Amino acid sequence: MNKSVLCIFFIVFKVVTLWAQVENEVVPPYNIKTISFTQNTANLIPIFKLGESFALDFDDLFGNEANYYYEIVHCDYNWIPSDIAKNEYMQGFDGQRIQDYTNSFNTLQLYSHYKVAIPNQFTQLKISGNYMLKILNEDKEVVFSRKFILYEDLVTLSIAVKRARTIANIETKQNLDFTIKSNTITFQNPSKNIKVLLLQNGQVNNPIKNVAPQYTIGNDLIYKYDTETQFWAGNEYLYFENKDIRAANNNVSHVDTNSAIYSTYLYTSDARANFPYNFTQDVNGNFVVKNINATNNAVEADYAWVYFSLSAPTFRLNKDIYVGGMFNNYNQTPEYKMEYNTKKAVYEKAILIKQGFTNFQYSIADSKGVLDPENAINGNFYQTENDYTILVYYRENTDRYDRVIGKGVANSVNITN
Repeated sequence: MNKSVLCIFFIVFKVVTLWAQVENEVVPPYNIKTISFTQNTANLIPIFKLGESFALDFDDLFGNEANYYYEIVHCDYNWIPSDIAKNEYMQGFDGQRIQDYTNSFNTLQLYSHYKVAIPNQFTQLKISGNYMLKILNEDKEVVFSRKFILYEDLVTLSIAVKRARTIANIETKQNLDFTIKSNTITFQNPSKNIKVLLLQNGQVNNPIKNVAPQYTIGNDLIYKYDTETQFWAGNEYLYFENKDIRAANNNVSHVDTNSAIYSTYLYTSDARANFPYNFTQDVNGNFVVKNINATNNAVEADYAWVYFSLSAPTFRLNKDIYVGGMFNNYNQTPEYKMEYNTKKAVYEKAILIKQGFTNFQYSIADSKGVLDPENAINGNFYQTENDYTILVYYRENTDRYDRVIGKGVANSVNITN
């Protein structure tokens, strides 16, 4: 191969590399609310076994039955679109108008509820891996997008949640020891071809990744690191309940029914970093849409302005505090950033949320949205009950895309030393 051919190859490679942009989730506009992946109406972390049925649900507060379309993109381990044709990962086609939508009924806040079922008569997904689901408007502009992951059941994972091995973090972090086994795949060059994704409470956008096997025993891959697989333990999630939107229920101080939309005022939360750990039951960030006086919660549950209040007198970092949970995909946007009330000496924020049972937490992030879990408002305690998920990605030497060949789950309730 002469120099001119090499030069052309290099230029083409650089152009392709530049165009191979990472697919980041597009944050929805103000009118799009309560986005969730569901199975049998239950909200789930968007990790599904290949072939399972699931759906994406969301509300449009404009309530005008707007036309929305969907597009699905297969991505590699790093969320760069895979170098394969659409017909290699999809049977049928996407780009279809969402036809399953219903207007709200008997609610003060009007909205249209949309559902995209996968698979459907037009679209079936054929392979495992990372996927980005994009919702488009009539002009084919992306309104918002969400990640989901499909996996195959080809490996088994043995996972143990342990306290940190580093003395400095033994009280504040949790460590994952795990082993990957397979009776159906003989791993080719596992240090290169195997990748893992470690998630705490299903937070897909805040994982531990790029951890190679520490060593192998035959076809078993062993991960027993001291620091590489540690998570800050955090604290139990806070919650409120307004299934009866006109009554003051769990953690609700009072309700204002004199405004156009109900207002739910929560009790002021104390920053718990300097308090002893105290176990409270939670659902690790999830939420349940529920109206106790309704039969179809998807369209009969109402929205309320929920007023959050946080007392954090020792918070002095030059960073921002956000309210987050699965209800808002943990987004660090101005809509969820708390503001300091100098008269009351507390942080406050009003957020429009669909009624039911909602877990939430207060998190710290800088101006670029980078989280600071080490200085968590509510502290880090090794006793905290957390759910952990590990996904195993595999690409053989001749493959052109990353498969997800296994999923393992564990909980820290029985943490060991």
